[in-house]
Amino acid sequence: MSEATDLKELKRRMDGAIAAFKSDIASLRTGRASANILDPVTIEAYGSRMPLNQVSNITVPEPRMLTVSVWDKAMVGAVERAIRESNLGLNPIIDGQNLRIPLPELNEERRRSLVKVAHEYAEKAKVAIRHVRRDGMDGLKKAEKDGVIGQDESRSLSERVQKMTDETISEVDRLLADKEKEIMQV
Repeated sequence: MSEATDLKELKRRMDGAIAAFKSDIASLRTGRASANILDPVTIEAYGSRMPLNQVSNITVPEPRMLTVSVWDKAMVGAVERAIRESNLGLNPIIDGQNLRIPLPELNEERRRSLVKVAHEYAEKAKVAIRHVRRDGMDGLKKAEKDGVIGQDESRSLSERVQKMTDETISEVDRLLADKEKEIMQV
């Protein structure tokens, strides 16, 4: 186990948690429509769970309206149900093989609930980052125990892993604060 590549691998995994968090908060709606709003929606289709964008085409015809064109007519009901149950506060209207989704005006209560969802996404990202840190620390302890690295090197690398973890978590906090400000902006 080369320690330099091990730290790079830990950094890559932490960056993956940040990327997933960015994707999650991009799906949170602010003032206007975005196709990303429907990113977290998955559909039970053809024997497995699939993202909505793999069974339909999502467009934004107007600032407060989304349309979902389902490719398979048999899937329209499942797509409609999945959007309704997605906890996004959306009520799709079936129009043949298409779904029209009017986006309601964000009231104070809805904005607060979106902020709560953003906080849940942030906590999920922080947990993932802490898991990466734990894996790294466990690897260092094992390497030290097996005599691959010395105690001083182990301590030094542990401090670097902790510093990397702290920086990544503060990045999550910064992204969360930006998104919270964007959501609460009227």
